[in-house]
Formats: sequence, C-alpha cells, structure tokens
Amino acid sequence: MKITVYSASSGQVPEVYLQAADALGCELAQCGHTLINGAGRTGLMGRTAEACMQAGGKAIGVIPQFMIDQGWHHQGLSEMIVTEDMHRRKETMASLSDACIALPGGVGTMEELLEIITWKQLGLYLKPIIVFNVEGYFDPLLEMLNRAADERFMREQHRNIWCVATDAAEAIRLAETTPLWDSSVRKLAAL
Repeated sequence: MKITVYSASSGQVPEVYLQAADALGCELAQCGHTLINGAGRTGLMGRTAEACMQAGGKAIGVIPQFMIDQGWHHQGLSEMIVTEDMHRRKETMASLSDACIALPGGVGTMEELLEIITWKQLGLYLKPIIVFNVEGYFDPLLEMLNRAADERFMREQHRNIWCVATDAAEAIRLAETTPLWDSSVRKLAAL
C-alpha cells in the first residue's frame, strides 16, 4: 500500500510526538508500505520519512516548488514529486494513496485532514482515513466533529468516515483493514 501521512513540519514539538512519527515510519516500512508525505525536512514530517527509510522502506515526498525555493524540502527521500502549488500537492498526495493517516500537526495538517474527510463525505475519496491520536492530541477536533453530527450538520453515518488509532501498529492495521467507502454516499452529502 501507499499511505499518505499528514503531519507537522515544526521542529519544536514535544518529544512524544516525534517518537510517534518514528514508530509510524518504522511500522510502515516493516509492513511493506510506501510512505507519501509533504516532503518536509523537519518535524514529524521529516522524522516519519527518515524512520521509514532507515527501516528499509520507501518515502515519496510531494512538495510545491515555492517550498523547495525556500529550502524546506527533505533532500534524502526515495522520490520527490514537485507540484506548482499547495492545491496540486494535496490532490497528488490523495490520488497516490491507498489510505491517509493524520499525525498531530498545526493548521496545515488539520486543514489536510478536514479536506480529505470532506472529500470522503462527498464520495470523492473512498479510502481509509485514520486519525493517529497521540496523547489525545486530536480529542478536541474529534469532539467538534461528533458535535457536528449530533447537531445534524453531518449525517450519523458520516461518523464512520474516519477511524481513530492510539499507536502506530493500530494506525497501520486500520489503514489495511478499513473497507472502502461506498461512493453512493454522495447522494447523502446534503441533509
């Protein structure tokens, strides 16, 4: 499988999140999966790629040209795909993937996660989406998503768009075993 991992590029996060990134990268490689990420050289993004490759895996980075111009890219990836902008980056990462996993991150990571959830709700992305909830990081976001369903901004079945994992092995298992979303859900996107 090719698994897209959304994650922070900040290099100043607590060590527990970096350890989770290391564990996920290693688990991806050990299970024979290819990592796809945003090609950043720092933070959880860089650590996931390095751990994956050190464990014998393949890491494909997808990055817009302006980030390369800034020197933000990881230079040791197995493969790098350069896009013209952020929109193409996200589209490419999704189209290449067989599943998506979100590690903790800032507004960019959350935006990527919420966009892929939206695409799945609309039947545009049918593959597994896993929220890797390290140390309860995503609890407030998950609470907000559940509130959206409670208050009928989303249908009850939309709670099944994502799965939640608390460790790397569970995240990979869910990516491997969660069934594809039914594309006929598109007709249910509106309440």
